[in-house]
Amino acid sequence: MMRPTLGNPQNTIEILQKYDFSFQKKFGQNFLIDTHVLDKIILAAGITKDDMVLEIGPGIGTMTQYLAGAAGKVVAVEIDKNLIPILSDTLKDYDNVTVINEDVLKLDIKKLAGEEHAGRPIKVVANLPYYITTPIIMGLFEHDVPVESITVMVQKEVADRMQTGPGSKDYGALSLAVQYYAEPYIVANVPPNCFMPRPKVGSAVIRLTRHEKPPVEVKDERLLFDIIRASFNQRRKTLANGLNNSGTLDLPKEEITKAIEKLGKGPGVRGESLTLEEFARLSNYLYPLTAAAP
Repeated sequence: MMRPTLGNPQNTIEILQKYDFSFQKKFGQNFLIDTHVLDKIILAAGITKDDMVLEIGPGIGTMTQYLAGAAGKVVAVEIDKNLIPILSDTLKDYDNVTVINEDVLKLDIKKLAGEEHAGRPIKVVANLPYYITTPIIMGLFEHDVPVESITVMVQKEVADRMQTGPGSKDYGALSLAVQYYAEPYIVANVPPNCFMPRPKVGSAVIRLTRHEKPPVEVKDERLLFDIIRASFNQRRKTLANGLNNSGTLDLPKEEITKAIEKLGKGPGVRGESLTLEEFARLSNYLYPLTAAAP
């Protein structure tokens, strides 16, 4: 197996010049040029030869080379067709990598894991384009993809939001959704100078380890997330008003008030002070009033 060559800025520049590549703003391309950070990501993801890794947005194949050295199999999904010939070149010495030229949001990842890894849990590792971080991560969780862990480079403030708890200004629907499905752990903060071109904001590597089963029991997952979204949609409002004004929840105002009282909360409580466990209880109190209830 070849030693990775692309963590070095000089080699990255050479490849980009060789193919006359120009960065696409619309794809949010920022390539990693720091070998320490790359080593950290591989270590944090805990990849072994038994693993299949799904990499989203391999770029010119920098991290792909590192992943190929550690994993049994790597499937890299790249949306930009201009990168496909570059990847054929930078990955030519690695026989355990498959590159797919697709939009990952349109790809049936569950089916892919079935075909490539016999349906066993896969690990996802990626330097994610910032503009689609949330839909990608939530899509992996919500579509029942067999994922053991997701180790990703994201915008620092997004990493903070994923792992924070009630009472913090970063706490919101994303924090609760991520923590319902997984255990978040921030591995490292990564400054802009580790990328080419440099992003305007700091980044962080976060690992989300999938829960065997969610930490709270709910009668209806959709209801839980509808309630969570409604209570953060208008942050300045009280929880009762947020739920009452939501377009998705059709519940009588007095029932909402009663359910909040049952939680032991006063009428002025806001969504940002509730824990995941309290949201779960609230959704179970309200469940019998919904159309989904038997």
